Amino acid sequence: MSDAKFFAKGKAAELRIELLADQKKDKNYMRRKTALKRIVANMTMNNNEMIQLFPDVLDCIRLDSLEIKKMCFLYLINYCRLKPELANKALPVLLDDLRDRSPLIRALALRTISCIPLPVFNEALVDPLGRLLRDPDPYVRKTAAFGVAKLWASDAPLVEKSGLIQGVNQLLVDSNPTVVSAGLAALTDVTDKSEGMKLAIGYQDASKLVQILGDCNEWSQTYILSALMAYTPQDPAEALLMAERLSPRLQHANASVVLGTIRVILYMTHYISDDTAIQGLVKRFGPPLVTLLSKPHEIQYVALRNCLLILQQYPHILQNDIKVFFCKYNDPIYIKATKLEIIFLLASEDNIKEILRELREYASEIDVQFVRKAVRAIGKLAIKIDAATRYCIDTLLDLVATRVSYIVQEATVVIKNIFRKYPNQYESIISVLCKNLDSLDEPEAKAAMIWIIGEYADRIENSDQLLDEFLFTFKEETIEVQLALLTATVKLFIQRPAKGQELVLQVLKWSTEDTDNPDLRDRGYMYWRLLSSTSGNADTTRQVVMSDKPTISVESDKLDARTLEELSLSMGSLSSVYLKPVSQIFKGSKVRHLEQSPALRRTDSNLESPVSPVTPGFYPNYAAVNYFATSGAGDLLSD
Repeated sequence: MSDAKFFAKGKAAELRIELLADQKKDKNYMRRKTALKRIVANMTMNNNEMIQLFPDVLDCIRLDSLEIKKMCFLYLINYCRLKPELANKALPVLLDDLRDRSPLIRALALRTISCIPLPVFNEALVDPLGRLLRDPDPYVRKTAAFGVAKLWASDAPLVEKSGLIQGVNQLLVDSNPTVVSAGLAALTDVTDKSEGMKLAIGYQDASKLVQILGDCNEWSQTYILSALMAYTPQDPAEALLMAERLSPRLQHANASVVLGTIRVILYMTHYISDDTAIQGLVKRFGPPLVTLLSKPHEIQYVALRNCLLILQQYPHILQNDIKVFFCKYNDPIYIKATKLEIIFLLASEDNIKEILRELREYASEIDVQFVRKAVRAIGKLAIKIDAATRYCIDTLLDLVATRVSYIVQEATVVIKNIFRKYPNQYESIISVLCKNLDSLDEPEAKAAMIWIIGEYADRIENSDQLLDEFLFTFKEETIEVQLALLTATVKLFIQRPAKGQELVLQVLKWSTEDTDNPDLRDRGYMYWRLLSSTSGNADTTRQVVMSDKPTISVESDKLDARTLEELSLSMGSLSSVYLKPVSQIFKGSKVRHLEQSPALRRTDSNLESPVSPVTPGFYPNYAAVNYFATSGAGDLLSD
């Protein structure tokens, strides 16, 4: 039977017959194994009928077969919350398996019990778990370390009273690197969610952890790299040496190890005083990041999102590799969109012409959303690089000449922003936009064009006629367009009273008498009173309505220093993908910040970082320098 056939929807009655097959006729339990595979497959497909087989599956747990035990334990974990009274009947068997000769069965039983969040199972696990943390087999010790973390998530007070944390702490001096990494992973998981405990690693232990990285698999290396974020350098030389020793991990084939290494090195740079050394370290990020772009799309996306974070801190490290970020025809849209952001960050006067040629090609794609992003990127480049504005405008005019509706509309929006950035410089292109008014049918594009007409009403000969065309559908337009029309007609009246008087009276009447929107009505009354006030004069009105606009800058799109610092401490995680701090993604997670140290570089983002005092000797009986420190409630949760 092929594996696909197991996923055919089954009936509980039929599967029960298979489970109750005569043991003499069922050689090597083949019928039971087949039935359990079908049960697990149906359970995976959310076939709730399988819960009826709970007693029958429990009868199979005692069978002397590792394969059967695995499937029975998986069934038990899945349905234990729905049938807690039946699940409790399996506890004696699981406790017996914890003393089995086979380390695989001991570890399997331990993993099963720790995954069942029932009070009876939690209490029964405490004593065996303490024993298994000292098991002679390293695989069992590793599983026990993770078991403590799972038990803490289910019943934290029980773990804290039992002393299991001290047992995990002992694993940090284990002779097996995999066990050490598992202990670190468990402690990191516990302390990340605990308000009263904190993992702190000294220099000697951090040095030992870096030394055993080469003896670990990818998973263990990832755990150790995460734990190294708990090491706070006390001297710039220590931080530089640690970063140099970690640098070879950048050449690892596993993406998680590479990103974890980058995260730790970036963290160390905050404690290195030599700027030249920092630049030398971050330049090494380029080749491994470029290599990650040859991985599957999902890994590419994670790498690209992390590139965005790195480039906001060190924008020049990938300057010579910009062609690597040019979009391929078969890239998914989420890859293309992120590459566009990176291309924008890497753009400079030296490569702007090459980038504009590439963006011009993207604007001919069939994906409308991607084309819009490409056109918007051209407009943002005009704002970012003053010397390239003319090149960007020429490219936008070439695109407008295609008369493709969505391209014209997106170009209109970005040209409005260019006018705001460079007032009174590129008005010659307004005539080109005015010839394409018929292509505008989206609110944002209409509002942008109306703003341009109102702002330059004194330079557009037929500005009153153009606004009159938009006013024909005033009552059917969105509030965004109506507000733009109201302001534009007032500007027209201020600049050309003779041609704007009739229009402004009409629009003010509509805005104050024929609308239910409070924003439009209030703005209408404000303009009406301003224009008709006997105590005012034309100059005052002009200063209010035609005042200088806030300067547009691409810097506003960047993350603030505090958020960027926190995200860099979470490099390679979901936080770096969403570009949001961990505390905003996972409930109960701590706010991350740089720990205070004499070696910490003073920047605006970390000057006010709270100091979390570390009290050595929390576990005075253990030789491990990796220890917890307890501080006052709330001290470890900083903003």
